Amino acid sequence: MSVAKTKDKPVENQQAADLHRGVKILHDPIRNKGTAFTEAERDELRLRGLLPPRVHTMAEQELRVLGNFRAKPTDLEKYLYLIALQDRNENLFYRVVMNHIEEMMPIIYTPTVGQACQEFQHIYRKPRGFYVTLNDKGRIREILQNWPHTDARIIVVTDGERILGLGDLGADGMGIPIGKLSLYTACAGISPTQCMPVMLDVGTNNDVLLNDPLYNGVERRRLRGPEYDELFDEFIQAAKEVFPDILIQIEDFGNTNAFRLLNKYRDNTCLFDDDIQGTGAVAVAGVIAALRITDGKLEDQKLLFLGAGEAGIGTADVFVAALKEQGMSEEEARRHCWFVDSRGLLCAGRDNITEHKEPYAHDHEYIDNLLDAVKTLKPTALLGLSGQPQTFTKEIVEAMGEINERPIIFALSNPTSKAECTAEQAYTWTNGRVVFASGSPFDPVKLDNRMFVPGQGNNAYIFPGVGLGVIVSRSRVVTDEMFLAAAHSLANQVSQADLDLGRIYPKLSHIRHVSAKIATDVATMAYDKGYTDRPRPDDVLEDIQQHMYHPVYPHYA
Repeated sequence: MSVAKTKDKPVENQQAADLHRGVKILHDPIRNKGTAFTEAERDELRLRGLLPPRVHTMAEQELRVLGNFRAKPTDLEKYLYLIALQDRNENLFYRVVMNHIEEMMPIIYTPTVGQACQEFQHIYRKPRGFYVTLNDKGRIREILQNWPHTDARIIVVTDGERILGLGDLGADGMGIPIGKLSLYTACAGISPTQCMPVMLDVGTNNDVLLNDPLYNGVERRRLRGPEYDELFDEFIQAAKEVFPDILIQIEDFGNTNAFRLLNKYRDNTCLFDDDIQGTGAVAVAGVIAALRITDGKLEDQKLLFLGAGEAGIGTADVFVAALKEQGMSEEEARRHCWFVDSRGLLCAGRDNITEHKEPYAHDHEYIDNLLDAVKTLKPTALLGLSGQPQTFTKEIVEAMGEINERPIIFALSNPTSKAECTAEQAYTWTNGRVVFASGSPFDPVKLDNRMFVPGQGNNAYIFPGVGLGVIVSRSRVVTDEMFLAAAHSLANQVSQADLDLGRIYPKLSHIRHVSAKIATDVATMAYDKGYTDRPRPDDVLEDIQQHMYHPVYPHYA
């Protein structure tokens, strides 16, 4: 556990004898307090003379950080400033992020993290995270023991093949696990010392990176086939041996690898894929909440997806699970989900349909474009998960508005530059009738003296809470039913005040409460289903809250 405790408990004094002294503790981001070291601590830890003389409170340090942060002229410079803060003082970093989450999340995660990954080799400052390469085959267990924190409980691992909607960024995709784990801590209170970002570097097919002398990754074409599988399996088994209580989240793998790796390991490893299951849960939660505005029923909805990759199929799978929960057969439930991909309508008889798409290839006449698919199928909801910007054209959005009094339109592709349409376009083209959500944030839209606040269907509403519930309960597996429970939990936390503004997700400022409730529902399921040997606590929510990290400085003297 972190040295920082919950608000309900005093921060325990640290044994000075066990600590580094002098500049070494100033270079330890977990224990460093900067100018907040007290006079007694400065004497005890041999810091006298190494710091400016005035002792500041953490609140005063926060003011300095905010002033410097807001003075940065670009979002990328703000990102670099925050990462530098995280590298030197994690407690202060998380205090700032938690207290200003709506301002900070677009910087530490999407959309700015996308730009950071694209420029990762040029903005590299200091090691963060852990790299496993194909050159480490046969000794991964050995090198994992180099990680400084022995109680790692959550790994986010990527191979960099499909970073957001930006494609193959190879080792430069490390920014995604780093950002995801920052959200695990900020949004759900998982201790930073329990979080481990991992890059599985198997090469890249990005010629720009391979020709860049500053690229930090393995200089070769991307590894495929049995050798890739052997490397990934060695990593999984080694991680489970070195960190027995580990939860592994696979992130931003290519479609083919993502589906098959999830299916291979999900029943024997505490593992999930956020792009498939997390995106599915947050999108379905948005649909459920949207129905409180449209006054519709779940069983009456017809969803049309643009994009049939991990996010689209994952969302359809969670939606099907929700319909099955209501008593519908799986076959019938799947008929409520239709897909248009790069080749047109996904339908039976079409050539070269990949395995993960086959369950949604329905009997229907082939349609080669999205507009005609909308007009023919008459969906109640249109969900963009394609990574293709501006594909929800004015004609398509207007067609949705002609079919539905309150059309549901989600432009969920990340980052903002990849969104299928903007919030302003969606509201304007439907005269404010749309129920809209996006993957990356958009500003509120004023239309005819009405103010609309678009919801952000950010996976951060789901994966931190699921992870917290799994970790605290010590569940051996992560199941689809947990993600469905998380979707219901999230939708139930949308207030009427949110809905009145057109917002179908809770305010981001409430994210820790949201995550605690989701974690409670997930942990309860683990106890009820026998997924864990940990005794069920008398009060699951209280137990969850007791395990949540708070950024408070420890006392050393």
